[in-house]
Amino acid sequence: MTQTIAPRVRPLVLLFLAVAAALLAGLAGAAPVSAHAALTGSAPQQGVVVDKAPTQVTLTFSEKVALSDGAFRVLDPNGKRVDTGKATELSGTTYGVPLHSGLPDGTFTVAYQVVSADSHPVAGAFTFSIGAPSVTSVSVSDQTAGGGVVGALYGFGRYVSYAGFIVMVGGAAFVLACWQRGSGVRALQRLVVSGWLAMTAATLALLLMRGSYTGSGKVGDVFDLGLLGDVLQTKTGAALVSRLLLLAAGALFIAVLFGAYARPETEGDEDEGEEEELDESSARRDLTFGLGIGGGVVAIGLAATWALAEHASTGLQPSIAMPVDVLHLIAVAVWLGGLSALLVALFRAPADTPIEGSAVRRFSRVAFGSVLALVATGIYQSWRQLGSWSALTDTSYGQLLLVKISLVAVLVGIAYISRRWTAQLPETAAAEAGGDTESAEDQADDTEKEPVAAAAKGGDTKRAAQLARQRAAVDTARLKRLRNADPLRSGLRRSVLAETGVAVVLLAVTTVLTSTEPGRTEEEAKAATSASSSSSSSSSPDSDGTGALTLDMPFDTGGQDGKGLVRLDINPARVGGNVMHVYVERPNGRAFDVPEVKVAFTLTAKKIGPLPVNPDRVATGHWTANEVQIPMAGDWKVAVTVRTSDIDQVTVDKNAQIG
Repeated sequence: MTQTIAPRVRPLVLLFLAVAAALLAGLAGAAPVSAHAALTGSAPQQGVVVDKAPTQVTLTFSEKVALSDGAFRVLDPNGKRVDTGKATELSGTTYGVPLHSGLPDGTFTVAYQVVSADSHPVAGAFTFSIGAPSVTSVSVSDQTAGGGVVGALYGFGRYVSYAGFIVMVGGAAFVLACWQRGSGVRALQRLVVSGWLAMTAATLALLLMRGSYTGSGKVGDVFDLGLLGDVLQTKTGAALVSRLLLLAAGALFIAVLFGAYARPETEGDEDEGEEEELDESSARRDLTFGLGIGGGVVAIGLAATWALAEHASTGLQPSIAMPVDVLHLIAVAVWLGGLSALLVALFRAPADTPIEGSAVRRFSRVAFGSVLALVATGIYQSWRQLGSWSALTDTSYGQLLLVKISLVAVLVGIAYISRRWTAQLPETAAAEAGGDTESAEDQADDTEKEPVAAAAKGGDTKRAAQLARQRAAVDTARLKRLRNADPLRSGLRRSVLAETGVAVVLLAVTTVLTSTEPGRTEEEAKAATSASSSSSSSSSPDSDGTGALTLDMPFDTGGQDGKGLVRLDINPARVGGNVMHVYVERPNGRAFDVPEVKVAFTLTAKKIGPLPVNPDRVATGHWTANEVQIPMAGDWKVAVTVRTSDIDQVTVDKNAQIG
C-alpha cells in the first residue's frame, strides 16, 4: 500500500525565501516610487517662452505637500540658482518661490522635491524660457524621489512591517479565538513573537531611513540625527513613534496570552473537581474576554498608524476612508495571519498536541467573515482611489489592482478546497487515531514496557531512564507518522501551504500598490496637462505671447433668433487679476445685441466655486470685466449664461487650464 507522506516544513521555508528574493529584486530594479501628489499646474507653464522675467515661480499640486529647505530650485542655463530659497504656500495646494531680479534671457530649469500629504516623496523638473530658448547645462532626468538603495530598503521595510503586523495580529487572534490549546505550542509562540520582532525592527528602520528617503537618498544620511529630529515633527514620524509605543503594549499582550493559556491545569480530589472546573472555566472566559478587548485595542491602534499617515488620510472622504482602512487591515491580518498560524499548527504542532478539527472549522468561519469584510472595504477603497472604469486599465494603480484582485480570487479558490478538507476532519484529535491504531499502540506499549520494568526491577535506573526516553521518542515518531499518513490532514496541509504561498505574493503586490500613485490622481494630472496644452494652443493669435486664453462656445437658447457664438478672452489667464472680454456673435459673424451675459468659474477638483462674474456692456455684442480674480491654478470650468429674450436663455461651458 502506498503511504501518503505530508510535505515537510522545508519547502515552506524555500518558498518564503524565493518570494522574498523576488520581491527584493523587484524593488531594487523598479523605478523610483510614484508619488500620490501630482503636479497639475505651474506658472510659468512647462516649455513656454515669456517676454518678461517672472518675479516668482508657482507650482500647483493635486493635494497638499510638505515643504523643506530647497524644496524648489530654479536654475539658470549655467546651473546657478536664481531663487531665494524660501518656498511658501500661497493658497490651497499652490506654492511659490521668489526669484532674483534682472534675470537674463535663456532656458531656466525648475526642480522640486516635496512630500505629499500621504507621506510619499514627490520630485520632478521642467523648463521655461525668457525671451528665447537657449542651451542649458542642467539635466532634469535625474530628478527622482524615493529611489536608490535607500528607496529599495525603505520599500522592503514597509513589506516587513506589513508582514509582521499580519503574523502577530493574525497568529494571536488564531490562538485566542480558534485554538487556545495552541498557546502551549512552542512553534506557534515563536511565530507570533517573530511577527512582533519583525514589525518592531522594521518600524525602527523606517524611522531612521525616513529623512534620507524623502530627501537626499544617501545611505550616509540614515543616521543623521538632525534629519531624525525633522522626521519626528512630521505626520509620518509621529505615526511611526506611536507604532513603537503600541508595540510595547503588544509585547505585554503576547506575554499574557501565551503565559495564561499555556499554564497547566491544577488537579484536585474528586469532591472538589467539579467546583474547581467551573471556577476555572469562568476564569478562562473572563480572561478571553479581557484579552480580546485589550488585543483588539492594540491591533486597531497599530492599523490606525497606517490609516492616519498614508492613503486614507487625504483625498476624498478621509473621515470615512480612515476607519474603512483600519477594518481592511484588521481583516487582512485575521485571515492571512491566521492562515500562517494554521500552517505552523499543521506542520509543527507536537504529536501529543495535534490541532483539532473543531479548531480548524472555527478558523474557517472566522476567515470567511474576514473575506466578506475585505470585499466590502476593498470595493470602497477601489472606487475612492480610481474614480473611473478607465483608470482600472489605463493607470499603473489600476493594473496592479487587477493583479491583486486576481490573486485574491486564486486565494479564495484554494481556501474553498481547504474548507472541503476541513469539513471531513474529525472533531477531536483522539478520534483521528481510530480503534485499529489504538489497539496497535496498546500492543506496542505492552511489549515496550517489559524491558523498562525489568531494568527498573534490576536496580539499573540509568538504563530504565534511557529506555523510557527511547520509548517516548518512538511513541512520538509513531504518532507523527500516523498523522502524516492521514490523507485528510495531508490534503489540508498541501492546500494551506498553497494558500500561504499565494498570500506572500499578494502581500508583496499590496505593498507596491500602497506606494503607487492612485489612478484618480494620475488621471487628474493627465487631464491638467492636456488642458494646459489645449489652452496654450487656443491662445489668441494676436496675443503676442502674453498667454491670453480664447474660448469659443456655440449656443442655442431655443427661442426665435436664439443661435449664436460666444467668444471669451481672458488675459493673461494666470493666478491673480485678469481682464476678461466677452463677444457675442450671430451665426453670420455679426455682433449679437443680447440683453444679458453672465460668467462663472468653477474648479471642480478643489470644490471651489462657482465664482460669478457680471461683465459690463461696452458695445453691441461686447462685454468686459476688469480684475477677474483667479485664486489658484487648475482645470477651471468656465460657464457662460446668455439671455436672448425675457424667457430664453442657455448656459454653455468649457474647461480651460488657467494659471
